[in-house]
Amino acid sequence: MERVLYEKRDRIAYITLNRPEALNALDDGLNSELWSVWSDFGSDSSVDVAIVTGSGKAFCAGADLKTFIPKWEKATLQDIRTSMSAGIGGGITRGQHRIAKPIIAAVNGCAFGGGFDLALACDIRIASEKARFGVLEVRFGFHQGDGGIDRLVAIAGMSTAFELTLTGREVSAEEALRLGLVSRVVPHDELQAIAEQYAAMILANSQQAIRSAKETILDVVGRTLDDALRVETFNAYSSPGDFNETRERLAEFNAKQLKPVIAS
Repeated sequence: MERVLYEKRDRIAYITLNRPEALNALDDGLNSELWSVWSDFGSDSSVDVAIVTGSGKAFCAGADLKTFIPKWEKATLQDIRTSMSAGIGGGITRGQHRIAKPIIAAVNGCAFGGGFDLALACDIRIASEKARFGVLEVRFGFHQGDGGIDRLVAIAGMSTAFELTLTGREVSAEEALRLGLVSRVVPHDELQAIAEQYAAMILANSQQAIRSAKETILDVVGRTLDDALRVETFNAYSSPGDFNETRERLAEFNAKQLKPVIAS
């Protein structure tokens, strides 16, 4: 692969968009390579969490409009219908969005348009102080079509979704934090290390619980309260299976709590 760098170390998959000369804009080649990467990540038992970032100074500037616009200008209704099974970003926005393993976005620079959609499709977003976000599609005569509106409403609410989508303005990392679009803003040089700290926290937990929790969060979005409560209850109490891991973890926890304190 040329457009994506993909490494696996210590149960973490490192995924780096690698078109720095184009600010990591998503063309057909990059989308295709990302599809293969997400598919491998989802099925490989040696990795449990992914960190996705961009090479160079950008996270992802969105769709490569030089190839994106001509393709849709000539699209038929059947083309649109076919494309519904595979969104931008290699399907992580739509098509492979049900991967149960957690995905962390380490947003190192601009995340515009489809790049913003890609970041929103990740489960946790850590932003460099240099990161910027924006719904720039509206500047060019169209709007989000790969989950950007859905996730923006779910993550930040209708008011923010309206404002950012209708104005098309850029948002700094600090404002993104205030709006709830990212979990943390960190010094640029510490971005990767902080993302790895989050990955380590995830890896310290029960992976069967983590995956069930992610599935449940995705399942309850948009449901009525009563329906959502049923889904949460069923998933929570069925996910441990035979409860062997739960017993082992509780025994380990209790053993630590019962260790005598030895004065120095």
